[in-house]
Formats: sequence, structure tokens, C-alpha cells
Amino acid sequence: MDKSVPSTLTPENWPFSLELLPQPAYMVGGAVRDAILGRTREYLDLDFVIPFKAVKVARVIAHHYKAGFVLLDAERQIARVVFPHATADFAQQSGNSLEVDLHRRDFTINAIAYNPHTQEIIDPLQGCVDLQQGILRMVSPANLKDDPLRLMRGYRQAAQLGFTIEPATQAAIRSLASHISKVAAERVRVEIGYLLANYQGTSWITSAWEDGLLAPFFKNATRESLIKLAAVDNAAALLTQNWPQLGARLQEDVRDTIKTTWLSIAKLACLVNPDPELAEIELQELTYSRAEIRGVTTALKVLPQFQLVDMSSLREQYFLFHDADMVFPATAVLAVALDSLVEAMSNDKPLHTAGATTEETKARGCQVLAPLINRYLNPDDLVAHPTALVSGKELIIALDIPASPIIGQLLTEIAVAQAEGKVSTPTEAIAYARNIMSG
Repeated sequence: MDKSVPSTLTPENWPFSLELLPQPAYMVGGAVRDAILGRTREYLDLDFVIPFKAVKVARVIAHHYKAGFVLLDAERQIARVVFPHATADFAQQSGNSLEVDLHRRDFTINAIAYNPHTQEIIDPLQGCVDLQQGILRMVSPANLKDDPLRLMRGYRQAAQLGFTIEPATQAAIRSLASHISKVAAERVRVEIGYLLANYQGTSWITSAWEDGLLAPFFKNATRESLIKLAAVDNAAALLTQNWPQLGARLQEDVRDTIKTTWLSIAKLACLVNPDPELAEIELQELTYSRAEIRGVTTALKVLPQFQLVDMSSLREQYFLFHDADMVFPATAVLAVALDSLVEAMSNDKPLHTAGATTEETKARGCQVLAPLINRYLNPDDLVAHPTALVSGKELIIALDIPASPIIGQLLTEIAVAQAEGKVSTPTEAIAYARNIMSG
């Protein structure tokens, strides 16, 4: 591979001046790797190794630019400077030379350095060759064992880059798999989150499960769970093809989360216990956020409604949308995926191939849900998106009744009646409520 310096590495593209960086200093890690691969980033994430006083350098740069400063690790001398459109991490060199530092990293493609003062690429482990060949190769088994999160990170990086894992490296990961249980659940969860968010991650989650990395965290995951993941990917692709707007919703981030999409929620629901209450406990142990847990458990609770809803009943549809709410896209893709699996298996298709159901089978699943999806995507549809004709306070005044749970029940019945076309004005809504009370 040509080791000429990519333009994206040059200091002109940094958020700070090269003059503030001492000599020697080196850029390392993902920014160097991605630049050599020609991968661009909207948000720069830079990592520098400095032989001495790394935290002091970071403080000076942060002060000069009035940027944010975070001390990440006082003992190992690692600090972060946060700019509006970039972060720059500064770490004390590990060992007495850059080469020693690079030999302590996880994979060869992450052990390439760039000297901005000399415009030189430093590659003692031939990481550039592995980049050219699309291979993820460990530096050493000992390095993976030193931080067992690197075992899972290998699968995530292979998925993100579209690389293969070199056989000896995968064998080492498999032999060290038991060490993953030493890693805090939240660190593993971040790596799994990357894999769940992308279609290409499913095959690597499968590999991680086969190699023993998932079992300590997702105790209920089975071979069938992985087949469901593939079926969800297939269903999402088909739904996106037919309803691009729904596909866009599946790729939206869940509120108050980082990189957890609604597609991720659907796939996460395949890995946990199908009982919503047990799934909640499981996800709490894995330190998932309240929004993520609510998304998964709601999808599991509402899924049977998707599979049994009477399409001729507006009332049933209303309650389905009410219960699903924001989780509708995730539950819809789950319903299509699981229906296609059930049909495939009912036709005596082997379970291990059931994820690759025929286009005709998946299309039938989409067709069944089409009326619901069309309602969901129509903001003016009163079944999926009811608008209140009256408030609870207005009912209390008009009917001269005290505040009680009955008010909520009346509002629900009015909303259903509105969806069914029985009422359309506040006056009709109040009359409808009065009739219910008198009956």
C-alpha cells in the first residue's frame, strides 16, 4: 500500500495548530487507519501519543482555544480536548519508545502512527499491508488478554470496515473468550450497540456468540436468536424498500441514547428473554438506559397484538397504536420477521436456513401489515395519531363529575369513537361521553 500521507491527516485539517504540539508527537489509532483507507469523518476523533507531559499539553491546547478539557485517566496520563466539531485525545507514550507503544496495541491496523512534524507514516507491524488486504490481525494474544474488551472490539471493527479476521486471531479470541466476563457490562454493551445498528453487524454478532463472547451477557441468546436477527435484517430491508419513510424511522436514534436505533431495539429484542418482565431485569443488568429498556419491553408486549389484530376493527387498531406508540417501527419489523420464520418452519424448512425466507413469504408479511404501516405514516390518520377533541377538565365541567379514573376511560372511548367516525366535534364528544355515563 502507498504510504504517502493522506491529506486528511495533515495539520491544516486539525482543530488546533501544529505549533502547540511538542516534538516528538504522533497521531495514532482510528484516525490514521481511516485516513489511509480513504474513509472520511464528519466529526474528527483524533488520538495523539506524546512521550512526556501529555495532560499538560492537552490543558494548554484547551486553554488556548477555550475548548473543553476532560481528564480521562490521571494515572496513565490521558486527557481529552473537546472542540465543536472534533475531539483530540492526548496520551502518555506507553514504554520508552513509540515502537514499544505500538507493539502494545490491539490490532496491526490500529498500530500505525503518523508524525505530523516530519510527515512520516510509521508502521513497524505492517498494518498498511493488512489494511490493503482487508484483514484484522492481532498484535499478540497477550495484548488481547490485557484488555478483554479487545476481543469483542475485533468483531465490531471487522463489521465497520468490512474486513475479515485472520484465522490465528480468531482462534486466539476463541481461546480467550472466558476473559470477556471480566469486562464491565456497559463497555461490552457499547461494542454490541455498534453491531446491532448495522446490517453487516449481524454475522459478526453470530460469530461472537459462536466464539463464546455473548453468553456471559445475553444468557438467553440461542442459535434461534441469531436466526431471528438475520430475519429482522431481511424484513427491515423489505419494509424500507416498500416504505422508505418507515426505513428512515428504523434508522433514527432512540431518544436519550447514543447510537441505539429503532432497528437496534428490534434486534435487541431477539437476544433477550421473550418475557418482557424478565427481559427488563436482563437489560438492567446490562446497564441499558430506561429508554432502551422501555423500547424493548414495549416491543415484546405489543408483538402479539401485531400478530392477532383484527384489521376490520378500528378499535383494535387504535389500541395497538396506542400501546406501541414510538416503538411501532421496531415492532412492525419484528412482526414481519417472525411471521416469515413461522411460515418457513411450518413448510418444514430447516431452522438454520429459516432466516433466508423467500421474497414471496416476506412480501406476504408486509402485505398483512400494510394497512397499519400506511396509517402510521399518515400524520392525519386518527386511528394511529388521534387528536383530542376535549380535555379531561372540559369533561369534568360539562358533565359535572369529580376527577377520577373514569375521566381517562371516557377520553379513550371518545378517541375510539372519533377513529370510527362516530364523533368529530367537541360538542359531539361531550354528548357521547354523557351517553356513556347515563348508560
